[in-house]
Amino acid sequence: MNRFSALAITSLALALGLATGPAAATGNTATAATTATGNAAPESARASFSCSPGYFCIYSDWNGGGTRCQWSDKQRANTADDCSFIQRGQNVRSVWNATGHRVQYYTQTNYNARVGSTPAGNGGNLQGNYQIRSFKPQ
Repeated sequence: MNRFSALAITSLALALGLATGPAAATGNTATAATTATGNAAPESARASFSCSPGYFCIYSDWNGGGTRCQWSDKQRANTADDCSFIQRGQNVRSVWNATGHRVQYYTQTNYNARVGSTPAGNGGNLQGNYQIRSFKPQ
C-alpha cells in the first residue's frame, strides 16, 4: 500500500510540476509584461515575438504565435477596422509593445472597459479570453 501511495504522490507532483500554460494577467490592472519589475524583457523573450520597432502588436496565439496585427499609431479606437482575426471573433492571446510608451488596452471600442496595459519594450501572454478592441498610451 505504501508503494501505491508513493507512486500516486509522485505522479501528482509530476503532473503539477510539468503542467504548462500561458501566464495569466487578471483583473482591471493586469499587465502583460514578461518582467514583474517593468524592466525590459530579456532578449530571448523578444525573439519569440515578431513586432517591428515602434509598433504595438497583438497575436491570436500564445507567445507571439498565430496571426499578428500591428499598429504604429499611438492609439486605435477600433482594432477590428483592420485586424483580420479580431474581425473573425478570435481572442487576443499575447501582446508585444515595441513603442516608447506604456499602452493601455480595452475590451470595447473607443477606449471603454480597460483590461490591462503593457510597458514599452515588454509583452507576454494574456488570459486569452477577450479581444483588444481599442488601445491608447497611458
